[in-house]
Amino acid sequence: MRGLVAAIAVTMALATPAWSQATPPRGEIKGTATSHTPESAANVIAQASVALPAQATGGAAYFGKWKDMPQPAASAGKVPVVVFLHGSSGLGLAAIAEWQKWLAAEGIASVAPDSFALPDRLTYSSPIGKDVYERIHALRASEITLALKAVRAAQWADEKRLVLAGTSEGATAVARYGGAEFAARMIFSWSCEDNYFVEAHGTQLVADQPVLNMISSVDPFFSPANAWLGNPAAKGNCAAALAGSKRAVIVLIPGAPHTLITLPYAKAMTQAFLQTSLAR
Repeated sequence: MRGLVAAIAVTMALATPAWSQATPPRGEIKGTATSHTPESAANVIAQASVALPAQATGGAAYFGKWKDMPQPAASAGKVPVVVFLHGSSGLGLAAIAEWQKWLAAEGIASVAPDSFALPDRLTYSSPIGKDVYERIHALRASEITLALKAVRAAQWADEKRLVLAGTSEGATAVARYGGAEFAARMIFSWSCEDNYFVEAHGTQLVADQPVLNMISSVDPFFSPANAWLGNPAAKGNCAAALAGSKRAVIVLIPGAPHTLITLPYAKAMTQAFLQTSLAR
């Protein structure tokens, strides 16, 4: 975690596809809403997916929605918390629940806000216009503020050990977040580069904050394996954007799918990163 950006490939060889330009597929947009109302802002948290280890409840571990959380027992303690921003598929992705349960087994709570609490929320199949993507990125950024406020008020949250994480669409907002409220950030399946998905990547560095970037070497959206990526100079990871950080770690997993948080290698690297970043 020390020194310069550490680049790790979890196999012996890493093949980088040659850039080729292809005609982009035809994207599709459904829905129109890209700003939360007071009601949807409340529901972003009420419908959030929550996983609490036994240490946080003072009893059994809890897996469910924020609105259904049990009142912690008097014996409950404070635990680290990961705020996790889902991708464009929402919380219905089975890997998210699996990952949250794994974190709870590690003694770490997690809260995944529900962006789809917004009625008629805009959804898409890529590629679409950058201006439309940016409206979604602004929406996701607003959800970080909502989640941070809620988590800070939770009896079981250790405010000094909060981690901001996200995957794909959610990871873009995480990479752009420059606040110092979080002890660390984890950017999954996003490359922190200019491409079809953003007007500009806008990655922020926070002094002395550990940052983990994990992505497939052949990510179908944000690596050179995507022929309509829109940036022939792209490398497909956050190494360049995080080069100014002394505590950044870049993990490339060759041949992995877009959703990789539950892969054994991914969990092993995530566990090591969290142990180091959250050490008292």
